Amino acid sequence: MERALKNILFSILILTFYGCSSYPIEKDTQNPEAAQSCLGATTLPENIATHFEPIKDMPLLNEALGAPNKGKLCHGQVYKSKEGSNITLFRAWNSTNPNSKFGKWWAFQEPSGKVSTYRSEYEICYQWSPLDKLVSCTLKPNIKVVVGTGQSAECSEYLTYEVSDKQQIYIEDASLSLTNCTLFDGEFSWK
Repeated sequence: MERALKNILFSILILTFYGCSSYPIEKDTQNPEAAQSCLGATTLPENIATHFEPIKDMPLLNEALGAPNKGKLCHGQVYKSKEGSNITLFRAWNSTNPNSKFGKWWAFQEPSGKVSTYRSEYEICYQWSPLDKLVSCTLKPNIKVVVGTGQSAECSEYLTYEVSDKQQIYIEDASLSLTNCTLFDGEFSWK
């Protein structure tokens, strides 16, 4: 009996020491060292700032933050839209997935220029969307959003987008948070 007990204790000791030490420790996105590698600011541009108030909502902020190479936001700030505000947001999305029309990721500026540049600036992997549709909508009042800049995203072993200074808007439930939407189709334009 005593020998069996010693064997069990020894096994627990071995599993605790060797078994747990093989698991990687995940990087904390709230870590100050991680925040130092983020680009850009979470403060709003002057022309938009008057339409929002900063608030605290750690669960919502944590939903929007991503680990390096996983996309989402590198750092962010939670804001709530004010009564009477009239903010237009834009989202490029995937026509083959109608549910992506009201996804979680939006921008203050309408996409323009090269699609490849837009993908890089907003860390949008080709597997996630062909970016062939655009929707512009007005944000309703009293809606909480997270504004921040993009975290790096590893799309494949050949393509990784680095962190970006472009501001993105995370909306938990865009279908309930936006109104007055207008749809646009992507078209070929070669230069």
